Amino acid sequence: MKVTFIDFTKQNKDIEKEVEKGFKQVIKDASFILGKDVARFEKEFSQYCGVSYGIGVNSGTDALHLAVRALDIGPGDEVILPSFTFIATALAVSYTGAKTVFADIAEDTYNIDPQKIEKLITKKTKAIIAVHLYGQSADMEEIQKIAKKYNLKIIEDSAQAHGALYRGKKIGSSGDVACFSFYPTKGLGAYGDGGMVITQDKSIYEKVLMLRDYGRVGRYNHVVKGYNSRLDTLQAIVLSAKLKHLDQWNKMRTEVAARYCRILSGIEGIKAPTIKNDRTHTFQTFAIRVKGKRDKVCEGLKAKGVTSLIHYPIPLHLQEAYKELGHKKGDFPVSEMVAGEILSLPMFPHMRKNQVEYVCSSIKDLMKNG
Repeated sequence: MKVTFIDFTKQNKDIEKEVEKGFKQVIKDASFILGKDVARFEKEFSQYCGVSYGIGVNSGTDALHLAVRALDIGPGDEVILPSFTFIATALAVSYTGAKTVFADIAEDTYNIDPQKIEKLITKKTKAIIAVHLYGQSADMEEIQKIAKKYNLKIIEDSAQAHGALYRGKKIGSSGDVACFSFYPTKGLGAYGDGGMVITQDKSIYEKVLMLRDYGRVGRYNHVVKGYNSRLDTLQAIVLSAKLKHLDQWNKMRTEVAARYCRILSGIEGIKAPTIKNDRTHTFQTFAIRVKGKRDKVCEGLKAKGVTSLIHYPIPLHLQEAYKELGHKKGDFPVSEMVAGEILSLPMFPHMRKNQVEYVCSSIKDLMKNG
């Protein structure tokens, strides 16, 4: 049996008619950039997340970058973020000239460990980026306590957690500003790149609004040095159509994950995801840990027709791109341990029972005989 990492076929079928109708209207109107459908989706998504403002941009990376810029963070400032995440989180800080300060993660959720944050705070610290990795919220209550104590801003990197809940509230509504990616593989994915910044703060909203469109108010009145970072209308059509199905698709992902967890619990050397009681997990990524033989299992699955990936094999503090920070192996032991064991298995809403069973039986065979 072949099991691909993601299969979009049935999801695309669910929205096919609405997207086709929307595309035809956009082509007819020739409203390709910042059309009315972008404004409509910005309103829909911000309301879905429980906040007042949403600004569509051209990627999740730009969403993070513009959010950092909107908080007036730049050279001489520091931002604390987890060492175990995709590099875009750190790059968004680096683009502003500010310094990235890495923190280790909690072993159970793989999110930033609040207990490791406080000792990293200096007079230069301006913000904390909480990444909701793989689809489960970071410990926002503890992060909020620290931020309040030291008068720091909180940026939520929600790129992998569309629709997730933390203590009954949607992800993206607990910080000063939150950032989403609509890369096609995300829980809410476009047919290309896209992203969004959401916030309750009108001043942040107005700054990002200018920054995404050349820093202007009016057609040729440029107030700040901005960027060309706009969510195009065709992507807004796709995302608006998908948003109607997001909660149901997340529920289906949860059911797939529960089946995975039940079967994998009996396999020695495999650790399934930990799900905290006070939050939901959308399982944009279903990541297990494999003791001792992760790479062999990854290769073995490939030979059996199963696509698995590693998110992420090298923590940020050990990336060559950040060698100027002078970190070495052993500086962030939990991040390094997880990076050496983590393995992402196929996950999509319409994944069949026999596909999950085949993936799990393949892992069991490889752990025993591989």
